[in-house]
Amino acid sequence: MQALSPASSLLQPPVSLLEKTPAILEMLLRDVPEDVLDWKPAVDRWSIAEVLAHLLVIEQLYGDRAKRIVVDQNPMLAKYAAPDEAEIRKRAPRQCLADFVALRQAHYFFWHGIPSSANSRTGIHPEMGAITLLQLLNELANHDLGHLRQIAELYRAKAFYPHAGPFQRYSNPKP
Repeated sequence: MQALSPASSLLQPPVSLLEKTPAILEMLLRDVPEDVLDWKPAVDRWSIAEVLAHLLVIEQLYGDRAKRIVVDQNPMLAKYAAPDEAEIRKRAPRQCLADFVALRQAHYFFWHGIPSSANSRTGIHPEMGAITLLQLLNELANHDLGHLRQIAELYRAKAFYPHAGPFQRYSNPKP
């Protein structure tokens, strides 16, 4: 079986993006003060810290799903269960980021080593039915981009927009 390579697999685009996400987050959030990480634009909205905790939960779930699809024959996949909000708030944002980065790195090495033919392997989701590995990894890449945008908007709205003075008229953060 041939391992995943850039020229031979439909899995390459999502895997490539998934590999970049940790470095983007680390660079973007390296110097961000704690008050910015914990800031919520509204009671019903997430902070950067909560987004990082969520990314870790999703990484665990999707990583397990991907492994099961590759290793097992048409496995039943776990349904997403929202974690306890109080438990999420107990985690330090920088620890969530470090745990996410480590887990994503392990998953990346796994994805990079799977056969290029694995993109059509399936698992059974309790609500969506059959999903392929390709669909799962494309959704995870899509999910990453959505939360990267969300984190950037939160950072922008709290750290920079309030201090832009008359330039505020040129931007409209939507955290």
